[in-house]
Amino acid sequence: MAIREPEGDFEGRVALVTGATSGIGAACARELAARGARVMLTGRSAERGAGVLEALRDAGGEGAFLAGDVRDRAFCARVVAETVDRLGSLDILVNNAGISLAASALETRDEQWDAVLETNLAAVFFLSRAALGPMLARRAGAIVNVASDWGLVGGERAAAYCASKGGLVLLTRAMALDHARDGIRINAVCPTDTDTPMMLEDFRQRGVSAQDGARLAGEAIPLGRMARADEVARVVCFLASDAASFLTGVALPVDGGQTAR
Repeated sequence: MAIREPEGDFEGRVALVTGATSGIGAACARELAARGARVMLTGRSAERGAGVLEALRDAGGEGAFLAGDVRDRAFCARVVAETVDRLGSLDILVNNAGISLAASALETRDEQWDAVLETNLAAVFFLSRAALGPMLARRAGAIVNVASDWGLVGGERAAAYCASKGGLVLLTRAMALDHARDGIRINAVCPTDTDTPMMLEDFRQRGVSAQDGARLAGEAIPLGRMARADEVARVVCFLASDAASFLTGVALPVDGGQTAR
């Protein structure tokens, strides 16, 4: 996908996007680059990361990739340090990496609970804590956490996932209050079902085909379809931009009307 002519609102800024090898993360990386940011991408698959980075560069963007698992606390500190070292600063952190689990509390194994909470919640804490260092030094920055509409309302057979995303919403609000006077804004987006590989994996876990899953998900959403990754990415970029300069501590639904019910 070619990057359109940059609007320039992120010219001179550096962004770090986790879970950037597919889905919403890759869309965020493309959108940030299209607007002039230099982007550090990270994810567990070096092959997929290299592909996203190559496409980004071919379309005129600038960035780098570092493979790793955000569940590793040392990696969280390392990727922030390498972003500053290789790209010159850190202005925007997009905490997008996440996993889903279609399971009730009784169906959830201990190791599954740990994996979901470590990926979706703990990693955001450790990445944000590391990112706050360079941001505080400059008294400027924006952190955008990708939560979920199921962090605002409950969902069936999603006990660990809902707990992790609900915790992420309140972590966002708490950090936003802590750093409101430091020039750092911290917000969350809360997407509904989005057409991504993670959504397809959720359908698989629930024993539903991709076609039936998309149809059923669309029927449940007031706008009549699932979200696209680029639609979520544009909202992420809005919250990271100066256009949202008076927004902090917000958990913004990108849900086609779901939570309006």
